[in-house]
Amino acid sequence: MQWDGPGCIPLQNAPVPPSCQSPALRSSQCNVSLKKQRNRSILSSFFCCFRDYNVEAPPSSSPSVLPPLVEENGGLQKPPAKYLLPEVTVLDYGKKCVVIDLDETLVHSSFKPISNADFIVPVEIDGTIHQVYVLKRPHVDEFLQRMGQLFECVLFTASLAKYADPVADLLDRWGVFRARLFRESCVFHRGNYVKDLSRLGRELSKVIIVDNSPASYIFHPENAVPVQSWFDDMTDTELLDLIPFFEGLSREDDVYSMLQRLCNR
Repeated sequence: MQWDGPGCIPLQNAPVPPSCQSPALRSSQCNVSLKKQRNRSILSSFFCCFRDYNVEAPPSSSPSVLPPLVEENGGLQKPPAKYLLPEVTVLDYGKKCVVIDLDETLVHSSFKPISNADFIVPVEIDGTIHQVYVLKRPHVDEFLQRMGQLFECVLFTASLAKYADPVADLLDRWGVFRARLFRESCVFHRGNYVKDLSRLGRELSKVIIVDNSPASYIFHPENAVPVQSWFDDMTDTELLDLIPFFEGLSREDDVYSMLQRLCNR
């Protein structure tokens, strides 16, 4: 049984929704999606669950205060008692914060055996151990090392920690990620696991999110660097091509002007 990426994986006992694919970096529109049907699977619930990224974002708020209440399953979700990230360390003082997605952005994972898998991670589901086969995106090592030099890096995935944490242990050999955030740190908003950047505890004008799914940054699209969903194309160079862009972005006073130029290209 194969997991086919983070976009629009159905929740258990939920109807099968269309899947989402993020737009290319240089697309003139940053929120274009391609849709196709996914297979239902209880195993799929381990990975990112998005059902429809075309949802209405809540009103924006000042980055200096906790975010307002957010609708969740017909009710209200209270703001967290504290921010998701700890205080900035001396090592990262003055650096911008880059939030990086995992599945289909840095790696592709599957329950189906892959002969050239970089990692094989055992994951327990309902008392049974399943092997997850993980492929690293080309140039992910160079990308992560350079990002760790330039930014305060945070891994933020809508996947479950019992899968994503051991993958991150194997992927991040240099300790690039200062923090790791998983599904429980997302906001479940109108059927989507959304990464609410206002809950990080960082000034939003100095926060960037790198993600293949527009659903994940629907609250803050102006902070996003969209990337193509990656599965198994070993000729892919997107992460390598992004390095010069981020080198320039690290020198900007705030992220918005440069990201706006990116989306208008």
